[in-house]
Amino acid sequence: MSTIRHAVPADSAALHELAATTFPLACPPGTAPEAMQAFIDEHLTERHFDAYLADPTRHILVAGDFDGYALLVTGEPDDTDVAAALTTRPTVELSKLYVLPDGHGAGIATALMQAVFAHAAELGAKAVWLGVNQHNGRANAFYERSGFPVVGTKSFMVGDERHDDFTREHVLAD
Repeated sequence: MSTIRHAVPADSAALHELAATTFPLACPPGTAPEAMQAFIDEHLTERHFDAYLADPTRHILVAGDFDGYALLVTGEPDDTDVAAALTTRPTVELSKLYVLPDGHGAGIATALMQAVFAHAAELGAKAVWLGVNQHNGRANAFYERSGFPVVGTKSFMVGDERHDDFTREHVLAD
């Protein structure tokens, strides 16, 4: 079982490395390496993690010795399709939940998810939502087991490639 903690500003470089390693694992086969790198450069650099950690609407949880991480975003979704699909408010977006390949099947993702639910509840959320590529079978199976049914669809840009995602929502227990 992995220990989970809140990220601190000194974690930015390690979070960037973790994100650069794990983000491509979530992309469907056929995604151009250039598109994945463009997304990493646009959203997952050390500078971006510095900004995320300084932003009071973003919360990063780290598993173990950077074995995985989760990024939560508070507030109403910007995407109108997502906002229309969600059933419960207030909500928190689970923007990212990634685990290094060596940690797959080791309970790290489950520990992160439990920490996500607990932290979302502490933030006053009644639900957690996420987007996941429709062709990411491993992630979709995990989210289904974690209580996230599909409630809609949305688009997601990886570089200049448009991908189709499921929108999934988990209503927190009272």
